[in-house]
Amino acid sequence: MLALFGFVSLLALVAFHTLIAGVATRFFRLRLNTSWGAIVYTLVLTPMLLLISMLVFTGVLNVGTGINLGSPTLVVGLLVALPVVLGAAIDYLYVPPPDDVELPDTN
Repeated sequence: MLALFGFVSLLALVAFHTLIAGVATRFFRLRLNTSWGAIVYTLVLTPMLLLISMLVFTGVLNVGTGINLGSPTLVVGLLVALPVVLGAAIDYLYVPPPDDVELPDTN
């Protein structure tokens, strides 16, 4: 039963990290004026944010308890690299570009 809870909590953490990566990618695309700036910030700052989150959730809150994934590289790949790729892909492929979104006039 503990392994089932650990697996479900690990999947929830992957989904949460994907949400964070997608929002961070969108934020960088909206705030930065250059296309390369958004890409560089997404590839540098988002993994650092997810790594800190991973250390907090897996260390302090014991998310994924009872699951043996083998090497720490697999854990980092599952909780950092996969969400960065999925979050950026969702933002670039499924969300309209920032230039196409019409904003209301502010007076």
